[in-house]
Amino acid sequence: MKIVDVSKEPISETPHRVDARKIYDTEHATAVVITLAPGEALKKHITPVDVFFYVLEGTGIVEIGDERAEVEKDHLVDSPAKIPHRWINESDQTFRVLVVKVPRPTTGTRLL
Repeated sequence: MKIVDVSKEPISETPHRVDARKIYDTEHATAVVITLAPGEALKKHITPVDVFFYVLEGTGIVEIGDERAEVEKDHLVDSPAKIPHRWINESDQTFRVLVVKVPRPTTGTRLL
């Protein structure tokens, strides 16, 4: 059994320059926990594989393609491969989301 304490995982270097911690990485899938402080946002980007997001804490804005929605704790969001997307924290509290990419990407994310 492997147990991961997210708070002890290192913050990954990403072009988004936010708190992103890889917590699971196998040949089949990868998972990252992203924490956005008030006012922070990811840059719009395209992921080469399907992604689903599970909101762990707070309220945030998700943009996928031409759609924009406010989501909160315990919401699950499906994001198809190759569609531009990003997360925005317009609230005054921390926003955390679990990002799961399936299958594990073999090429990188592309910023727009």
